[in-house]
Amino acid sequence: MIAAPGSGSGKTTVATGLMAAFAEAGLRVSAHKVGPDYIDPGYHALATGRPGRNLDAWMCGPDRVAPLFRHGADGADLAVVEGVMGLFDGASGMGETASTAHVAKLLRAPVVLVVDASAQSRSIAALVHGFASWDTGVRLAGVILNKVGSPRHEALLREALDGGGIPVLGALPREDGPVRTPSRHLGLVPVAERRAEALESVRAMAERVRRGVDLPAVLAVARSAPPVEGTAWSPAEAVAGVGREWGPTDGDAPGRAPVVAVASGAAFTFGYAEHPELLEAAGARVVTFDPLRDEALPPDTDALVIGGGFPEVYAPELAANEPLRRAVATFDGPVAAECAGLLYLCRSLDGAPMCGVLPAEARMTRRLTLGYREAVALSDNPLAPTGGRVRGHEFHRTVVEPGAGGVPAWGLTHPERRAEGFVRGGVHASYLHVHWAGAPGVPLRLVAACRERAAARARNGAA
Repeated sequence: MIAAPGSGSGKTTVATGLMAAFAEAGLRVSAHKVGPDYIDPGYHALATGRPGRNLDAWMCGPDRVAPLFRHGADGADLAVVEGVMGLFDGASGMGETASTAHVAKLLRAPVVLVVDASAQSRSIAALVHGFASWDTGVRLAGVILNKVGSPRHEALLREALDGGGIPVLGALPREDGPVRTPSRHLGLVPVAERRAEALESVRAMAERVRRGVDLPAVLAVARSAPPVEGTAWSPAEAVAGVGREWGPTDGDAPGRAPVVAVASGAAFTFGYAEHPELLEAAGARVVTFDPLRDEALPPDTDALVIGGGFPEVYAPELAANEPLRRAVATFDGPVAAECAGLLYLCRSLDGAPMCGVLPAEARMTRRLTLGYREAVALSDNPLAPTGGRVRGHEFHRTVVEPGAGGVPAWGLTHPERRAEGFVRGGVHASYLHVHWAGAPGVPLRLVAACRERAAARARNGAA
């Protein structure tokens, strides 16, 4: 587990650099990210050649963290988990829940602390001692010093930490030419928007880590971890275990597998690796389409999944693709839209015409809406039955006016109460991001809605 005292300390550089360096050395590396973030796992995937996966104890529940970890790490030699925020920072008002420390304890993973040493010398010993002793259930196994000013500075830091029981595993200098990982209003620019440059960034991270970190010592720390208990998560078992209140469990129904088309490309980059696995376990065939480039939906599309991303950055290009906007507007199958997908279905986004599926306008603001949410479905719809409960998160700087339709997608119950999103026919559109591993009834219900649509068409044709 790669953790830090707080954000901005260098976790992503160190974690991604370690992943890439070990992968380049011939190890099969499994990459994981604590929390809901979609962007860092894209860089992890570049570094390892395997899907980057999230471990979120809030959205998926603490009991699923170890099984999801085992699922993602199957066949790997080494697993590296990048933490979120500071080591002990969890869901607001809920103590350690969903923090890096919480996930480290669930996995019994040794923690390597990345410390920004740029403005301290001897005081670093007090900081590290505090983190090592705050919660004895977390095993702090080493420190990597970041932004070290000079060899003399490094010597002072090592001297201060010597004898404290926490080994220094590496020191990365403060460089005039930092690794270029550009950011904007919601964090790093996703890999899909700068793949060639992102590959260079990952290579640079690996080289920096190789020069400054004792890789055999880090590997020894990883090997000191006890086995992760329990069995690996299975998408098939998750779907099979869905309660009847979420609808029919007919993933093995005969006939053509429903085609679920998932939006992709530079404007729609947010998605969890388990989602297509769950759709396939529910009986669907998953295909992708790019709303920036494709002028038609994939053949035989039965349902659309339009997830998160940055349509606000590409609003003119999305608007210019009129054929696809018309295809989406006239599509009569189930549609699951989250955040960016919600914006794309509105009449307009910052004045640029969108699909017009929803009677709403979207625009950018300066205000960041961020946090975990609990929600309940207020009606039967393609994703949830009335009363169905999910956990998710919001992460956006846009607003949609109105914020909810006549039939809202969700009633948010925590940490505030409000109606949110839209249900119109087969369309479910909302700002709420839901990790389906924590709510496997969602993909199962979506596939069931496809089958119901196909059955209705067959009945109408026979009539």
